Amino acid sequence: MAGNDLPVEDTITYVNTSGRSSIIECTQLPGRIDSFGSWNYIGSGSLPFTLPLLQLQMVIIFTLNQAAHYVLKRHGLPKFTTQLLVGIILSPSLLGRFGIIKKVLFSLASQEIIDMFSLFSFILFFFMSTVKMDLGMIKRTVTPFPVVVCLLEDLQILNSELGRLSLSAAMITDLLSVIMTIVTSFFRISKEFGNTISAIYVGAFIIYIIFNIFVIRPAMFWIIRQTPEGRPVKGMYIDAIIVVFLGSAVFSHFVQQTLIFGPVILGLAIPDGPPLGSAIVNKLNCFTSDVFLPLYVTTCAMRADFSLIKFDNNLLKITATIIFLTFAVKMVACLVPTLYSKMHLKDALALALLLSSKGVVQLSINTFNRDIELLTDQMFALICLHILLIAIFVPLSVKFLYDPSRQYAGYQKRNIMHSTRNAELRILACIHKPDNIGAITKLLELSCPSRERPLAIYVLHLIELIGRATPIFISHQMQKKTVSNSSYSENIILAFDHFEQDNLGAVSVSVFTLISQLKSMHDNICILGLDKLTSIIVLPFHRKWSIDGSVVESEDSTMRTLNCNVLELAPCSVGILIDRGHLGQSMVSSNSSYSIAVIFFGGNDDREALTFAKRMANNSKITLTVVHFVSARNEGDAYWDEYFFDSEILKDVKLNNTGNESMIYIEEVVKDGPETALIIRCMVKEYNLIIVGRRNDVETPQTSGLAEWSEFSELGVIGDLLASSDVNSRTSVFVVQQQQNI
Repeated sequence: MAGNDLPVEDTITYVNTSGRSSIIECTQLPGRIDSFGSWNYIGSGSLPFTLPLLQLQMVIIFTLNQAAHYVLKRHGLPKFTTQLLVGIILSPSLLGRFGIIKKVLFSLASQEIIDMFSLFSFILFFFMSTVKMDLGMIKRTVTPFPVVVCLLEDLQILNSELGRLSLSAAMITDLLSVIMTIVTSFFRISKEFGNTISAIYVGAFIIYIIFNIFVIRPAMFWIIRQTPEGRPVKGMYIDAIIVVFLGSAVFSHFVQQTLIFGPVILGLAIPDGPPLGSAIVNKLNCFTSDVFLPLYVTTCAMRADFSLIKFDNNLLKITATIIFLTFAVKMVACLVPTLYSKMHLKDALALALLLSSKGVVQLSINTFNRDIELLTDQMFALICLHILLIAIFVPLSVKFLYDPSRQYAGYQKRNIMHSTRNAELRILACIHKPDNIGAITKLLELSCPSRERPLAIYVLHLIELIGRATPIFISHQMQKKTVSNSSYSENIILAFDHFEQDNLGAVSVSVFTLISQLKSMHDNICILGLDKLTSIIVLPFHRKWSIDGSVVESEDSTMRTLNCNVLELAPCSVGILIDRGHLGQSMVSSNSSYSIAVIFFGGNDDREALTFAKRMANNSKITLTVVHFVSARNEGDAYWDEYFFDSEILKDVKLNNTGNESMIYIEEVVKDGPETALIIRCMVKEYNLIIVGRRNDVETPQTSGLAEWSEFSELGVIGDLLASSDVNSRTSVFVVQQQQNI
């Protein structure tokens, strides 16, 4: 043959780096022998175009994954399950048996390229998992840590008590597993290459670990010190870390370890969380979690052929029995200590299922064992079926067994209305950004704290979790070293310290910092509210207006989702503060007079709003106006109970209205919602602050028709009207919802 040309229908044997030989039948056009890294294989007709084929394979896998996840996520199945199913769809069990898939799109030769690409993604996934890992969890206390983290994130219970317990147990197990794997691999090297070579590899590996502890980790802290607080890490540092990461994988291959060990140790040397861990995760997470990792899981699952599973030989029967017994023993081993420690049965079952779950780690181990012929194709297919069934069963079961909201369900009436008149009022104030500080402190100041009517304020600074797997909850009152040397909330601490000093004896302040995923942040807010027995949680609105209140400067949809979750699950009342200028400006003196209005229709939320406003009426610098909207229609006895309670809470307002300029009562008779909206739009500029009840899904004649134009359901129809961009006003709004979960 001339050069490297091959005839049609020739048969070639190629050997990959794992030592596994395969047969390729060149049934297409003549090809040429190509090489890719350490892989040598035959290129058939389409393989000279390896890059377009690789791109086509990635597009197919990505599209199928996204389409499948769009359907399955509604049923509570995580991304890993979707990726497994897509791999099985493309495997010889289903579509992989057809000619165009088998011989063109995913031929044996072309799979070697995409396999190498997906292997890189797996190494990157493990590196990022260890960058996120908080080693301090081991001191605060067993399925692999990355598997548990991914499952908890998909189930949105990472912040829950069960989630934190699962992570602690998984962390300990993982480290023990890594140590055992390393020791076992060196015994294998000793047997294969001799004691001298093994000793050289062991020494090199120990030197690498020491180098990471005493050189790499201090270098990481040096990078952090070089980064000004609140500023991003320089790109050159991130690029250098990525180069070291690639070198660590090469080193792992040099010392005869699997490619993940070097990156894992390097990842542990990088401090998790902001600023460095967050920067690395921000840089790599999108491609790793959404492109690379699905590619790896799918290509691994594509090797499983379920048609080979036939229980006609004893080996497969024994394998199936071992798989079942292993799962059962692990479940029992997790259940016994949890039940002995008096954990609720459902929570114990959920924890046992989480710790018995299977994920990308188990899939990768078994794929590697298949490639080096420790597993037959029949056994590998059976194990993949087991992993798939567990990946479907565990998430659905945990969702059924464990309800994270149950832990902060309220069993008492904890709201402002049912608080003892002169007792301490406990308020949980949430801060997202420094911009929120001025408005919230002004609202607290207007609530007229005094020695006779004190406030206990619990300030919670909310920070999005990026670059670490485990949430951080810091109490700044605890005189202990925190898990980080960084001060996440220094400005907030100083601002509220000043507020406490200005109201000495009338206000007590406790500041906390929460670093958590936004989609599960509401869990910790509700838990803290329950733990501190607060009467109301104050949340900032997700929109930020310009100083004159006319233009929306920024909008954060994730903050809006958080507010909605808290409103749904809070163990006490909730207030959303909309700052449109008057409250948040530091230039407004504390001695300035304030004009406050309460828009009152009736119902629990309006009564709660009015009760809070009455506290403000004790301040001589505040004028409180209660505008009561009454229906012109005759409602008969339909709302008699509500009418009685409304009359009781309005009684003292009407009495104080006579000759009292600091408290004014106005009654407006309206026939429908548009008339109500017209009156409110006319009066809005007359006040600095308007307090309203949320009144969600409450339909009355006074508000009929307004819901059709509502944009933000979390504010109710009146709050939404006042927060509308159409209302050109600097008047701030406080929307109150009375405690629901009792």
